[in-house]
Amino acid sequence: MEMKLEILGREVIKPASPSPQDFLQLSLADVSGPAAYVSTIFFYKSVSGESPEIITGRLKTSLSDTLSRFYPLAGRIEGDKIICNDEGAVFTEARTDLLLQDFLKNNLHNNTNSIQEFIPTIAPGESPGTWPLLSVKVNFFGSGSGVAVTVFISHRICDAASVLTFVSGWAATAKVESNDVVLNIPTFATTTIYPPPPHSSFQSSSMDGLYAIGSKCVTNRFLFKSSKIAELKRRAMSETVPVPTRVEAIMSLMWRCATISRRSNSVVPKSTLMRQPMDLRLRVPSTVLPKDAVGNLQASFFLKNGSESKMEIAEIVADFRKAKEGVNEMIKENLATTITATTLGLNLLSGMGKLVSELKPDTDLYPMSSWCRKPFYEVDFGCGSPVWIGFAGHIVSTTVFVLLIDSKDGEDVEAWICLPEQDMSVFVRDQDVLAYAVINPPVLI
Repeated sequence: MEMKLEILGREVIKPASPSPQDFLQLSLADVSGPAAYVSTIFFYKSVSGESPEIITGRLKTSLSDTLSRFYPLAGRIEGDKIICNDEGAVFTEARTDLLLQDFLKNNLHNNTNSIQEFIPTIAPGESPGTWPLLSVKVNFFGSGSGVAVTVFISHRICDAASVLTFVSGWAATAKVESNDVVLNIPTFATTTIYPPPPHSSFQSSSMDGLYAIGSKCVTNRFLFKSSKIAELKRRAMSETVPVPTRVEAIMSLMWRCATISRRSNSVVPKSTLMRQPMDLRLRVPSTVLPKDAVGNLQASFFLKNGSESKMEIAEIVADFRKAKEGVNEMIKENLATTITATTLGLNLLSGMGKLVSELKPDTDLYPMSSWCRKPFYEVDFGCGSPVWIGFAGHIVSTTVFVLLIDSKDGEDVEAWICLPEQDMSVFVRDQDVLAYAVINPPVLI
């Protein structure tokens, strides 16, 4: 059955109380990053006896309360600052006659890109680089079978860990039945590590153009079962890395096969470059950077292979580990001295500069991210834990990316990959991929 979503309403939700400050200074990393939304879509079974009106009311009220704590998300970006003017966040409500279980079993299986229906509409004049910085869409399925909650947050203020901090805080607020419960106020640490731009009129060389390739891209989802991950990790073993992680093994496979797919469609093969971010909260003491800090608080590393490279999995994993440990060691050495955290940020920005210098016309870029081990499946708005979590965005139609996220059981891994159409047609038939993963499997609940 084809899914048709009917928009029931679109409004702006304002914070329940005024912002405690006038503005939030953005960092050089914030303003240099892509003007895009970080998105997550949570699918829930409905609680018996709860009408859409009750669920919507709870979500709106709790969102207003949550925005009082996450007040920059209700503001507007102007230059290198977020003006905390309590402008609010967009809240859209929609419905479809299709049952949740039918969408997950049939529609999603037949067309991964059908998930795009759940993302909020960005109206003319709206942008993740200005306003809204937060847009939410609540989608009700037919016969009270379930609901999908889509959260879009501007990448200029949030990375994946920040999104998790926000949705966890919003969900906790939605479940609180007493005003006496004290909820944590997050730390907005945009300039704790990375310095602000040198002046307010600073024009960054944004990385938007580095990610968009101009041609149409399509997304597919690959499920790696735990038993197949174990096989892949055995293949990825070497003397240098006797025990690869699942992320190292899967990322290396995806990069290798995406590059091979690209080369098959190229008259002149290009060099290939993979970039992956690393969460600084896991590497910097919490006295400097709290675990619930909100901002673009990531370091990154990259690997580059020439156009003639065979890209063997074990060799990629060894290079992957070496590059990652190099960044970790640099962070440790910086923090062991008397230099400030901002000096660390300057050193990390220097690494980003090296990445940009490597991106030449004869190089294909593959941005890769891992959300594994991040407890997105614990986000409960009062409907229990999500039955499934999806990913979508406005930029995916012209952007190459790979994203890993845990399955609900925490043992399997879903790999979302977006490639140009002609490359994807080769990738989905690659026996090296299909030996370890199932493409677009139905989600059974």
